[in-house]
Amino acid sequence: MASSESLWSTLSAPLIRQNPVTLQILGICSALAVTTSLDTALTMAASLTVVVVVAAGVISLIRRHIPSAIRLIIQIIIIASIVIVIDQVLKAWFFELSQRLSVFVSLIATNCIVLGRTESFARSNPPLRSMVDALGSGLGYGLVLVLVGACRELFGMGKLLGMQVLPLAESGGWFTPLGLMLLAPSAFFLLGGLIWALRSIWPEQAEAPEFPPYSRGPTDTGEAR
Repeated sequence: MASSESLWSTLSAPLIRQNPVTLQILGICSALAVTTSLDTALTMAASLTVVVVVAAGVISLIRRHIPSAIRLIIQIIIIASIVIVIDQVLKAWFFELSQRLSVFVSLIATNCIVLGRTESFARSNPPLRSMVDALGSGLGYGLVLVLVGACRELFGMGKLLGMQVLPLAESGGWFTPLGLMLLAPSAFFLLGGLIWALRSIWPEQAEAPEFPPYSRGPTDTGEAR
């Protein structure tokens, strides 16, 4: 029972309270670039989740046989190999989505979330626990992408997954698409708003101020001497 609870906490922690995107600000390049539509966001989220889970499992299995001096090279080779397979699968069965995702699937190999979980967790934990941790991180990353992608597609085109949800004014409806939502700045605004909302709910997620606020002493009149 204790083991099950531990695995559940390992899986659920990265979803919101320790989300790699909103708390650690990792993987935001793809979070900003591929979220113009929900289907590309879902595809990117699924691709990264598969890569990080498989990579964590493989690295955890061979962790006792990896020389410390070359561990990062080996981890990157394993991650890049899995990314190549995922990229080829997308090109073979989902070519249009692959074209829309452009180079960002290949850039999963350099995503800080993947290398971060393999380096900090998989190298020191057994395979099952490592894969559960990786799955939680992938789902947390995917949750942010889905939220941002759904907002941008809905308010930018009035669609979700390519299906018309809000009736367009040009077709006799009431909705006028917001072109800004399909531009890069909108992703910054949405992601920043999400981070602000989470840190308002859980203030402990906010970083401590680098410099303490100035407080006037009892004998300080504020006048220059």
